[in-house]
Amino acid sequence: MDTFFHAARPGTTATIGDKTFELPILYFRDDLFLLFYTADYNKVKALMPSDKLHPIRLPKGRSLIGVGAFNYIDTSIGPYGEVGMIVPTVHAAFSPPMLLPALMEARYPGFGMLVLHLPVTTIEARDGGRGLWGYTKFTADMDFKITPEFMECCLSEKQVSEKQESEKDDHILTMRVAKKGITLRDKKPMITYSVKDGNLIRTIIPQKSTFRLALAPEDSYLELGNHPAAQTIAGLDPAKKPLLSRYYIERSAILPEGAVIEEGVRPLDGYLGKDSDGRHEVSYLE
Repeated sequence: MDTFFHAARPGTTATIGDKTFELPILYFRDDLFLLFYTADYNKVKALMPSDKLHPIRLPKGRSLIGVGAFNYIDTSIGPYGEVGMIVPTVHAAFSPPMLLPALMEARYPGFGMLVLHLPVTTIEARDGGRGLWGYTKFTADMDFKITPEFMECCLSEKQVSEKQESEKDDHILTMRVAKKGITLRDKKPMITYSVKDGNLIRTIIPQKSTFRLALAPEDSYLELGNHPAAQTIAGLDPAKKPLLSRYYIERSAILPEGAVIEEGVRPLDGYLGKDSDGRHEVSYLE
């Protein structure tokens, strides 16, 4: 039977450290929700590892940034959590027209999401992401709360005192997305940009999904802590309120290896963090 996942198997074997897994990675079921904010265009542009990567331009010198939370329930490498701090961009010789790439997304040539930080809950996901794609991953603790009214993720990292006598949670961010908006079907791939060994990597992630989209959503918010990853976002002068929200009613995805599209770009290492698994707690509340 020719199904969505059929062409992905048999795959190839990848080994990172002492872990071996099959590529592409299959994502059968997850909880995914995102918020997008306007931000200062020039500050966002300064983070680009390549002069050919152009943030989405909006009126009044603004751009777009986003935060997305993934509770991976069923995958070919097991369950884990992930939070993406991203910038919608276009890889092109010249800056693209205002707004159009944001409206067309993957239908616009060169469109993709530059990944600034990508915390995950397992060392396996961290090492695989950094080793194969150059994704800026580090391990952190994630507490998801899923209710009929909203989806929420609290992201933090345990910090140990120099004397190793006590631990405390360093709050990174809390994001809540209200379950509101118009319902849309989407078969466009998710496209990411990352940097590995001085090369810009584009990864085209096929997906099939249904999501709800809301403009200027009420009851949705992002709270940032003082953690270095959160301060990357805070330093971009984000708007106080989200421009739009998106949460997925259903979604399947396939993560293949990426391809080098540009050599000799600037580093984008992100925050490295600690060398241990994070917490991945999920509460489904009525």
